[in-house]
Amino acid sequence: MLAEFSLYQVVAIAMLFVWTGFVRTGLGFGGAALGLPLLLFVSNQPLFWLPIISVHLLFFSGLTLFTRLNNVDWGYLRHSSLFIVPPAIIGVFGLINLPTLWLNIFIYSVTLFYGVIWFLNYVIESHHNWVDKLLLVLGGYIAGTSLTGAPLMVAVFMRKVRKEQLRDTLFVLWFVLVGIKMSTFIMLSVELHFLLALSLLPVAAIGHYLGLKAHDSISKNDIAFKRWMGGGVVVISVLGLWDQIAEVFQR
Repeated sequence: MLAEFSLYQVVAIAMLFVWTGFVRTGLGFGGAALGLPLLLFVSNQPLFWLPIISVHLLFFSGLTLFTRLNNVDWGYLRHSSLFIVPPAIIGVFGLINLPTLWLNIFIYSVTLFYGVIWFLNYVIESHHNWVDKLLLVLGGYIAGTSLTGAPLMVAVFMRKVRKEQLRDTLFVLWFVLVGIKMSTFIMLSVELHFLLALSLLPVAAIGHYLGLKAHDSISKNDIAFKRWMGGGVVVISVLGLWDQIAEVFQR
């Protein structure tokens, strides 16, 4: 499958999967949200990349959790799943049925929103139960559609789950959501690009290892890291949106 790409594209893909692995374990979330918009510059087909990202999420979250299931807040995870899982299932069917152009615009728009709030150091927070539920529902739907709904759900989990249990609890949630997505892909005969996903695992493992090493440092410098990252995400999302909107007017 990589033979279909140029050498420069193959190098870019490898570097981007190092990045997604690093973000996923360094922050505990956001690998897809910060990796997919960049991957769309290489190939603008979300259904090409999402199964590959999903395989990596299942592998690395399962690997991380293998000895840490006792550090998961199962009570809140069960409660929140009632608001996350149903819209996530609806979102998966939206992913399958939405035109690629509109799906790309949706992905870049969501990512631009994240980039702006991170760059401005604005924290998504809620002081009401109904807002918590709304964020979980929206996050579930966006996760089902594009795997980029993590920041909305994390905004709720950060207040409900102890910091020491947060990353492991989120990894279980990502495992469940990706399991639903992959099951739907299989049911609807979507090409999973499984061999390509396996060939990229060693590359993603580099980022995964670096993220594990950097997790504590990132946590201590969370604001600076997110501001730097948010600025980059804004630029990437604006360029991606410009390209997609230009395509709309060319039709």
